[in-house]
Amino acid sequence: MTVYTPRRAARVLLVDAADRVLLFAGTDPARPGHDYWFTPGGGLDPGESPADGAVRELAEETGLRLAPAELGAPVWSETTEFPFDGVWYRQEQEYFLVRVPAWEVDTAGFNEIERASVSGHRWWPLAELADTDERYYPTELPALLGRVLAAGPPAVTGEAPC
Repeated sequence: MTVYTPRRAARVLLVDAADRVLLFAGTDPARPGHDYWFTPGGGLDPGESPADGAVRELAEETGLRLAPAELGAPVWSETTEFPFDGVWYRQEQEYFLVRVPAWEVDTAGFNEIERASVSGHRWWPLAELADTDERYYPTELPALLGRVLAAGPPAVTGEAPC
């Protein structure tokens, strides 16, 4: 029986003017060869709202600084189960859409585990992401991003719901 560590997280679909999404290239230290692409974001600190966590993670991982109110409402949520570095997680996470004209990614804010497990980043065109054989998370990302981009940005309400 697998014992899961519960975790709450916030993730960001960072999309540029060419409708490319930023993904990081990562690997699981406990599973050499398990390479994958993933969106900016991560675990919430105790008492932190998803919007607060999303902007904190975005600043740490990309250098882009926003106020939580600039995010609008989450565009998607999921519960996912996965292993990382020998620990099994059951993670409830919310995704926020952030549009930028362009952005030069600055990873100077990476923590120790990110420096050890992230090997790079790339702006992925949606069609190329849908056609790649490379692993990415969430597995629904091309369909999700297609729906989100077709619907347009969510309304900015001043405070994203928890």
